[in-house]
Amino acid sequence: MRFLHIADLHLGKQMNDLSLLPDQEYILDQIVSVAESERVDAVLIAGDVYQRSSPQAEAMALFDAFVSRLVGLGMRVFIISGNHDSAQRISYFASLIRSSGVYVTEAFDGALQSVPLRDGDGEIVVWMLPFLRPAQVRRKLPEAKIATYQDAVEAVLARAPIDPKKRNVLLCHQFITGCETSDSEERTVGGLDDIAATVFDAFDYVALGHIHKPQRVLRETLRYAGSPLKYSFSEANHKKSVTIVDLNEKGDVAVRTAPLYPLHDVRLIEGMLDDLMRLPYSEDYLWVTVHDELPPPDARVTLSVNFPNMMKFSVVNSRTQYDVDVLATQSMENKTIPELFSDFYRMQNNDRAPGEAHMKVLEKVLKELEERA
Repeated sequence: MRFLHIADLHLGKQMNDLSLLPDQEYILDQIVSVAESERVDAVLIAGDVYQRSSPQAEAMALFDAFVSRLVGLGMRVFIISGNHDSAQRISYFASLIRSSGVYVTEAFDGALQSVPLRDGDGEIVVWMLPFLRPAQVRRKLPEAKIATYQDAVEAVLARAPIDPKKRNVLLCHQFITGCETSDSEERTVGGLDDIAATVFDAFDYVALGHIHKPQRVLRETLRYAGSPLKYSFSEANHKKSVTIVDLNEKGDVAVRTAPLYPLHDVRLIEGMLDDLMRLPYSEDYLWVTVHDELPPPDARVTLSVNFPNMMKFSVVNSRTQYDVDVLATQSMENKTIPELFSDFYRMQNNDRAPGEAHMKVLEKVLKELEERA
């Protein structure tokens, strides 16, 4: 059986207040084309379908059209909620749409959800684990001792009737220790969300979401598909792709990737102003850094003629000695709560950063709020 593994669509996301919905529609069209040309049997979507827990109508319509096209091609679709999604909204009508071959994780009730499939080599069980926080699992499994994210996931998996003789596939949206991160992902303060890769040894393939760079973690069959688009400048060097998984007889799993090509790339360019102006015209999303000692006051305007989608403009020279961003600051929606707190603190304290004690208090408050969620 052939699977297409994707994750972290973040539909409705913005970069520097610019809507990426046209870029997302373009890349979803490309994913459908890959799925069709590869003749996949099922598509695994490993969380963070939307950017916000209350997505805008346009983002929901785009996802609906995407899934409908996949189903129209005869493919099954498996969807779990990520940390950006509302599990309740994602699972709306879940029981009704199962008859169409679309399987969505329902609100967590303490058990790992699964869907049995069958091909010429026997039975395959697709297990679906939405993004979980320790507090959620403690409420459903009060007898378990759960302090960390790893404790929570281990407790859920330990209670699942996983048959090692069958082929088992898991969809999961968590942070696995050892993976390479970028600036556009949300992490728990102190790294408490780390989970060891060995927790998933019972599964023949683990379709991971949450981390935006496509990568394997310890083994080829434990993989992050990565986001289909670059969602921050820290991802500028990423090679975005979809993952194609051929699950043959037990113990025989072949994994490969197919590249994705965006409508607008996200790139970093730098140099002297005259050299930059000689570069080809580009509508990519750019962070442009000039190194002129005395750049003209209208340098940004001059560059915007050649690069109309320039998102950041910086000056780095012997006088500044550091990167000075003179364009828009990072959009609030892309910042974590600790980053927003730090920004506010600096505004109120003459640009002095909060100390370790302040951040520990913030971490305590956030943990208490999470426990009540």
